[in-house]
Amino acid sequence: MPNLINRLLPPTPLARRLSAQSVLFAVGEGVFLTGNAVFFTHIVGLTAAQVGLGLTIAGVVTFFLAVPLGRAADRVGPKRMWAVGALLEAVLYVAYPWISGFAAFVAMVVLLELVGAAGGAGRGAYTLDVFDGKDRIQSLAFMRSALNIGFTLGALLGGLALATGSDDVIRAVPLVTAVILGLNAALIIRLPDAAHDADESTAKAPVGPGALRNKAFLALHVCTGVMSTNQVLLNIVIPLWLVQETDAPRVLLAWLFGTNTVLAVALQVRAARGSDTVPGALRAIRIAAGFFVASCLIVLVTHDTIGWATILLVWLGHVTVTGAELFESAAAWGFSAELSDPDRRGEYQGAARLGETVGRVWAPAAYTFLAMTWGAMGWLTIAAIVIVAAVAAHPAAHAAQRYLARQQSRTPALG
Repeated sequence: MPNLINRLLPPTPLARRLSAQSVLFAVGEGVFLTGNAVFFTHIVGLTAAQVGLGLTIAGVVTFFLAVPLGRAADRVGPKRMWAVGALLEAVLYVAYPWISGFAAFVAMVVLLELVGAAGGAGRGAYTLDVFDGKDRIQSLAFMRSALNIGFTLGALLGGLALATGSDDVIRAVPLVTAVILGLNAALIIRLPDAAHDADESTAKAPVGPGALRNKAFLALHVCTGVMSTNQVLLNIVIPLWLVQETDAPRVLLAWLFGTNTVLAVALQVRAARGSDTVPGALRAIRIAAGFFVASCLIVLVTHDTIGWATILLVWLGHVTVTGAELFESAAAWGFSAELSDPDRRGEYQGAARLGETVGRVWAPAAYTFLAMTWGAMGWLTIAAIVIVAAVAAHPAAHAAQRYLARQQSRTPALG
């Protein structure tokens, strides 16, 4: 029994603390995200188009500042940047109930995106710094599972708030989020320092070229961005397909999302095994591509099936695309861990975010058009896009590995 319990827990005390922090953070975010559409339209008084435009503006601003924010995390220390980002996010949520009008909404979501990106760069650099190669990927997998647990709990709390139908309760939800995220910031501050959490007075700019000079690393993360469009299938395309193109009951959507959450919690650690090397991460990319393609092939036939056959196949298509999600996540962690300059982890986190955004930003519109307009040929086109990305990831990863080796070999001479 003790051995079984140990296998179900993160491998180190620090990984357990970070997993607990992940649950707390996700509960706080999940409470608000569940009802944010109602809050924006019913409380703030925005139209759906205004909400979409504001979020797009925030995404564009963050896209252009991702690398500078990552660079800042390297200069001030990853834990410090993470903690400051978490604290500022909590403060912004305190102000949320009092915003009014489109301009204030845009200012708020832009600031939230920026502090979230800054904190995310710090968090990513910190977790790569504090874990060694043996425990790193397994610990990240446990943290991802913890996030899924937290978002589920947060969604339940947010759903209870919506069920009251009270404007006062809905208006108080951001304050609940602020309190939880404030506790999250306190937990981060109490974490041990990472290797690069030097005092600002002693921090020095890293020697050598920046992350944007590593074109192969950027290309690789464009590929992983394409692979991460499994989320577009999970959250947009398959639900739309189910409603508009099949005879499956709409209540099946709840079961699909429930299945995805359970599998993500139960299998993420297992899926991440072996992804702590570049060859292992490439193997995970191939498996992810296989699951992704299988999902496309399974779902496309449900246009012509009926009854229980449709229900079973749509469910199976959702399970296989969940498999793509689990293995793609593991591969992305492996690439970030093994192919980032250790002295520029924050900057490389920003560059990875930049590449992945390019790889996936077009997918919601493109995949929806392909599947809903072209039908079977559209699904085959989506599968082909994923195969191309998975194939291209291999030379990109090897080139990024060679680039990093050359830079590391030159570092002593530069010093």
